[in-house]
Amino acid sequence: MKNILILIVFAAVFLHFYPQPAVTSWYEQQKETVLEVFSDATDTKARLKADRVYKDLEPKFNQFRPSEVKYVKEITSSRRAIKAYYRENCAGKRDGKLHANNQALVCQTISKYTSFF
Repeated sequence: MKNILILIVFAAVFLHFYPQPAVTSWYEQQKETVLEVFSDATDTKARLKADRVYKDLEPKFNQFRPSEVKYVKEITSSRRAIKAYYRENCAGKRDGKLHANNQALVCQTISKYTSFF
């Protein structure tokens, strides 16, 4: 047991001072997987319902093109899709499928619910 602990400490120190890109990327993937599993296991169900964003945007659909409404329906199909869209396109990146004003409206609506992700 003592030898295993020494090996773990040695590996940690080595990787700290001599980082390996392949090991670092593997570690980040494993960490993301573990965090996702823990998040799913400890889910309190006090989360955002995916259709809530769509329902909030529905009264404003008269300024959206039909293709944009269909795209918003895709975006709001699940919490995971909403979260992915918010991370990718609401941080200043331009989405080519929505008009700039409509994208701002979608991002503003999603931002109301970021605490429920």
